[in-house]
Order: sequence, then structure tokens, then C-alpha cells
Amino acid sequence: MAERLSPLDIMTRLISFPTVSRDTNLPLVDWVEGYLQSHGIESHRWPDPDQPHKAAIFAHVGPSEEGAIVLSGHTDVVPVDGQPWDTDPFVVTEKDGKYYGRGTCDMKGFDALAIWALVEAHYASVKRPLQLALSFDEEVGCTGAPPMIQAMQKVLPKGSAVIVGEPSMMQAVTGHKGGFGYDTHVVGFEVHSSIMHTGVNAIMEAAPLIDWANKRNVESMAAQPSDIAAVFDPPWTTCHVGMIEGGTAHNITAKDCRFMMDFRVVPGESADQWRNAYLDQVRQAEARMQAVHPEARIDVSDHFAVPALVPETDGEAEMLVRALTGDNAAHVVSYGTEAGQFQEAGYSAVICGPGDIAQAHQPNEFIEVAQFNQGHAFMQKLIRILSR
Repeated sequence: MAERLSPLDIMTRLISFPTVSRDTNLPLVDWVEGYLQSHGIESHRWPDPDQPHKAAIFAHVGPSEEGAIVLSGHTDVVPVDGQPWDTDPFVVTEKDGKYYGRGTCDMKGFDALAIWALVEAHYASVKRPLQLALSFDEEVGCTGAPPMIQAMQKVLPKGSAVIVGEPSMMQAVTGHKGGFGYDTHVVGFEVHSSIMHTGVNAIMEAAPLIDWANKRNVESMAAQPSDIAAVFDPPWTTCHVGMIEGGTAHNITAKDCRFMMDFRVVPGESADQWRNAYLDQVRQAEARMQAVHPEARIDVSDHFAVPALVPETDGEAEMLVRALTGDNAAHVVSYGTEAGQFQEAGYSAVICGPGDIAQAHQPNEFIEVAQFNQGHAFMQKLIRILSR
């Protein structure tokens, strides 16, 4: 009989694969596929046709029927470049009650627990099915989950409740903001700065667009939030620019300026309305620019789009997680996850995973041993419920 690895053993294997989003995740997918196969579990992979070096993997155990509980995680991690690590980020190191390593918290710790649970559920001959879904490219805009979800539904009986294991300190998180971003390229016309009125300075034309975001943030902060928005921190939709680049020299009107306008939309508000409002500002700015020189323009393209996770009324996923954890408090977060994408595809969804989101993406990322063990106990309880 094939060896049944412990959750820690599995996490150690997963961490050893440096699956930074810019790189391949296939060695990890190969290992998961082989490990499940060694226990008689068939898995399926969805290779990205646009990125042959990446794939999602999913599997089903238990009765071949609809209504499975889905354990959802992502395989990619953020880079370690330039971060001051005290240990090898791709080797799990236990120290002072913590497991250190890139992905221990976000979110290979949960992935390991989910793989362990799938194997144990297989041997327990659960009466209700359990599914595993591991995506890619979550860290660059949750772009890998939607095609994976579509592929799952073509191959596996559709599940009904999804537990997305992002770090939540094993609390039931039932809502998060949606998000989208527009790559914005302002193209000006270069002239000497002494005659700037005959040219178009891309940086100076970008500035009003960014200031529009500042003004909208001030207005939103001052407004009375809706009941749904009030539970978020902050309780309003945010507009944000985190990076900007452009220009050639201090005495030349800038030909190019690039930035991304990022929106985090509270549930209950229309993302389309925010999109249209920004694009209207872009069109007005472009018209001003082209009045000076017809070659000036603004190019806008989608960077990412993640739907909100909307709190459900008597949601199956929430009720299950609350029964397993005993957590009856209300929890929402402002970051986005793949939970909203599963919900949009017709699943009940909730976020619940070990670890503190504050450790995600940090140098010396860690998960507390106690949190990891709490996640293990959660999976053991889940298997017992599915076996009834």
C-alpha cells in the first residue's frame, strides 16, 4: 500500500516546489497527481493553452454524484526576490512554534491539509463526496480559477459548497470586496518643455485621472455606507494607484505614462458603474489631449477582475464551516479571493483556512503550528461528517 503522508509531510513537499506565479507549477501538479494516483484516486488537470507551463488540478472521491464539498486552494506563491529571509524560503523550518516557508500561510498549508483530507476521505469511503481544486495564477489576479471551474463541471459531478482555504485564522469569512484593475497607458507628444503648450505631457495628463481617484475616495469616505458595506474596513469602494512610470527627461514633455487604476468594490455596488465612471474620465482626458495633438491617446486594458463574495442567507458552505469550527461571529475581508468566482459559478462559498493573512507575502512567512493543527482537526471533523 502506498504511504499515507501526514499534513506536515505534504506541506513540506509542496513548499519545496518554487511555484512563483511567473514560473511553472507543473512539477507540483505532477507530484500531486502521482500521489493521488498512488492511492487509487483519479485526478484531472486543466493545462492553460496560453501558458503551457501551468495547469490546475482537481479530483473527486466518494459517490459519483452531485453535492460534493469542494476544498479550494491555489498553487502559486509570490516572489521572494529582495526579501530578507532568515531561512530557506522553499524549505519548511520549524522554530518557536511556527512553520516558516514561502506559502506556509498563503496557502500551501491549506493545500496540504486538503490533499490529506481527500486521501483520508477516499479510505473512509465517505457517503457524501469530497472534491479538491487547486488553481494557478491566483496571486496575479485570480485568473486561473474561472477556466478551472468550467473544466471541473465538464468532468466531475458538480459540488454544492466550496471552502476556500485562504488564511482566516480558521474563522468563517462570508464576504469580501470585488476588485478590478485597468492598465492605463497615456500617450503624449514630445516637445521641449520650454514650448510645452505645443506638446502633450503624458504624466501631467495622467495626474487628473489619479486626482479623480483621490476625490472619489474622499467622497466615498464621507458618505453614509450601506448596511452591507458597513461591515467592511474601509466601508467604501476604494480607488488606488500603487505604481506609476513615465517620462524621458526633465526638459521634455513626457511621451508615455503608465499606471494601473485599482478598484475594490463593496458588495451591493455595481462594478460596471465604477468602470463606466473611470472610462468616462479617460475619454474626457483623451479629448483634451487630442485637441492639442491628434496623435495623443489613452490606451486602457483589463488587468484583473475578481467578483465580490456576497454574504449568503443560510448558505450551505457557511453553515457547514460554522458547525465545524463553532465560529458564529460575522467576518468579512477587503481583499479578493477565488470564493467570489465559485459563487458566481453557482456554488455556495465561504473562506476558512489556517494562518493569519498578515503573514502572507512577507519575508519569513510562517504559519503557527497551533493553527496548522487546528486546520488538521477541522479536516478530521469534516471527514466524519461526510461519512455519516
